Amino acid sequence: MAPSRIAQTALYQEVAERLRQRIFAHELPPGTRIDEQLLTVDYGISRTPLREALKVLAAEGLVTLRPRRGCFVTEISDRDLDEIFPLMAMLEGRCAFEATKNARPDQIARLETIHRQLQRCAASNQIERFFETNQEFHQRIHEMSGNRWLSQVTQDLRKVLKLTRLFSLSIDGRLQQSLAEHTAILDAIRAGDAGRAQMMMHDHILSGRQALGRSHEQPEKVA
Repeated sequence: MAPSRIAQTALYQEVAERLRQRIFAHELPPGTRIDEQLLTVDYGISRTPLREALKVLAAEGLVTLRPRRGCFVTEISDRDLDEIFPLMAMLEGRCAFEATKNARPDQIARLETIHRQLQRCAASNQIERFFETNQEFHQRIHEMSGNRWLSQVTQDLRKVLKLTRLFSLSIDGRLQQSLAEHTAILDAIRAGDAGRAQMMMHDHILSGRQALGRSHEQPEKVA
């Protein structure tokens, strides 16, 4: 039997990535109904790859498929946050623990470079830039852990939290607080103190949940 050819990246995967980035950028805010007909025209595609893409995003928790009603960008409730953040804190804490154990000097140097970017963003109150650099900081720690299973599960949950995290940074004082927490994590990793790095990361994630709780008490500030 002749070997079958390996297909190029499927169209639906490209569509999924485009929609994913629009959701993360809040061009499609939580609760927005996905207009399938409009998207097929905008992207010049048929309904089939679009619907396959939406299934992928639904599996990631970014959209919700409702029978006879359509597809909507997922809205995260307070209960969702209360369930996700403690789990995320455990996972991210373990990432920091393993990253500290495995850290090489060049990896720490790269993390320091990212941290300096965070400092510049905080100094100029560039909330959206800080948010993206923060994602890079955590991604680097995931990679440093060397545990691909832990990294994969953590990143899947982080995708869902990206639906809300930007708003927490808009709360008065949270930007500087977050920067201080990142500094404490980096200091622990530099010192090779895996237990402290784990604790600092765990507390950092939970403080993000507390900030989101405060956001309900203030008018929304969209970056």
